[in-house]
Amino acid sequence: MVEITEVLSGSYAEKAGIVPLDILVSIDSNEINDVLDYRFYLASKNITLTLMRGGKEFSVTLNKGEYEDIGLEFERPLMDKKHSCENRCVFCFIDQLPRGMRKTLYFKDDDSRLSFLHGNYITLTNLEDSDIDRIIKMHISPVNISVHTTNPSLRVEMMHNKRAGEVLSYLDRLALAGISLCTQIVLCRGLNDGEELLRTMRDLARLSPSLVSCSVVPAGLTKFRDKLYPLSPFTKEECGAVIDAVEAFSEECLEKYGSRLFFCSDEFYLRAERPLPEEAYYEGYSQLENGVGMITSLRTEVSDELRYFDEYLDEFLAKYPLGRSVSVATGAAAYDCVFSLAEKVSEMTGGKLKVKVYKIINHFFGESITVSGLLTGKDMSEQLVDKELGDELLIPANTLKADEDVFLDDMTPSELSEKLCVPVRPSSDNGSEFIRTLLGI
Repeated sequence: MVEITEVLSGSYAEKAGIVPLDILVSIDSNEINDVLDYRFYLASKNITLTLMRGGKEFSVTLNKGEYEDIGLEFERPLMDKKHSCENRCVFCFIDQLPRGMRKTLYFKDDDSRLSFLHGNYITLTNLEDSDIDRIIKMHISPVNISVHTTNPSLRVEMMHNKRAGEVLSYLDRLALAGISLCTQIVLCRGLNDGEELLRTMRDLARLSPSLVSCSVVPAGLTKFRDKLYPLSPFTKEECGAVIDAVEAFSEECLEKYGSRLFFCSDEFYLRAERPLPEEAYYEGYSQLENGVGMITSLRTEVSDELRYFDEYLDEFLAKYPLGRSVSVATGAAAYDCVFSLAEKVSEMTGGKLKVKVYKIINHFFGESITVSGLLTGKDMSEQLVDKELGDELLIPANTLKADEDVFLDDMTPSELSEKLCVPVRPSSDNGSEFIRTLLGI
């Protein structure tokens, strides 16, 4: 049962006499506990809602279009509380956060509903057989799963959860039911690498065609690891060995299943000082959110957009006939790529666009953290305070909270702008948007 907080004007629900504070009990006799129940049972053309008002139960029948919404709003998007993580993974990034940050950053979610709705990765340890039955019944697909290892005892050790090994059986159940699986391996030096990595890839590959893809990413290690499990970063040579192992196995998968299935994150290539694969290698970038192919994607999109540069150039010259000067802040991992692309765009304007790209070292979390998404306002303000910033400072959009203009350290872009005395503007990693942001149009 869930409480209705709002009924949209003109909706089916309003016309049927449903009002805020009514309690939704069931749809077609199916109990409603959360958003997945609600969306699944709402899909029919003819539905009967059972509700409660003032302690009394009543029913409403609606005739609507298939999948059409009926206009009810609830207090929480999930219609109940988020499911928190019950694991204590040795590589958990949240455990490596310093004290004093905003409370929401310390919440560890492990919610299968968020996996379906927003692409979050889950470990399966929060699920029971009944949850798997519901996923299969509703055909909730894809499901994003943090696997890390298919060795049951090693998974228990890495995740400090006694159920971590036994729930691996859910992978087979989901695959047999035709549920698409996007998976992830966070690789920890000396734990799940080497032969254990090969074992995990072999076990996951057997789930094809349900296995869509799997990213292999290095554990992110901040400087705040006192009293935590002793993990150390992969060396340049070890990163190369991981790439060799994953690429060799993925070529076998390509021949056997028609897809490489397994992909190393950009970070492994950068640490190994190896060139990143070309666009075709990534097969549509199914693991982009895990940092797999992000740099290649940006580079390709910018190159493609520059072929149609004239439309941007005319607008740019009309707006800035005397030229424009901007600065770009980026993380160490993306610096070379961003510098090269900014230089290309500048050259295409005949030098009327002047761009300075600044590599921001992550002092807040530690220099081993090189991705742009974990940069803070403090590091940017301290490292750019005496720099030539031009007419505008462009910052990576992923440094900001998804639903609010605030950095991880609670500084806002407005505050950063005040400290640096220059307008601050977020820039996405989409190629077209990157060019337009550089040009200020």
